[in-house]
Amino acid sequence: MAKHRIFTTSVASVYPHYVAKAEKKGRTKPEVDEIIRWLTGYSQDAFEAQLAERTDFETFFAEAPRMNPARASIKGVVCGVRVEDIEEPTMREIRYLDKLIDELAKGKAMEKILRNP
Repeated sequence: MAKHRIFTTSVASVYPHYVAKAEKKGRTKPEVDEIIRWLTGYSQDAFEAQLAERTDFETFFAEAPRMNPARASIKGVVCGVRVEDIEEPTMREIRYLDKLIDELAKGKAMEKILRNP
């Protein structure tokens, strides 16, 4: 099976798009970073090191210190596909992140985005 091209794309090349999407809707870069840290368990310094190293998505998620177990509660459609139906693990993690950024850009409260009761 051929790897999806996104797997070998660096997180650093997509990250500015996440930030721009959020900022265009009045949200902030620190909120984007908080979402990424919540999802992956990276500290801010470790996350910034991953960006500086131009780590690809597959490695970024594989080396994440602690993928948040609450991410399984992320539901909905991204790019026309239900995230909970994606079977390929790396693609599902990428789409979880995409969905969280979408929720941020749509004005959802951080407590809800981060699945806090």
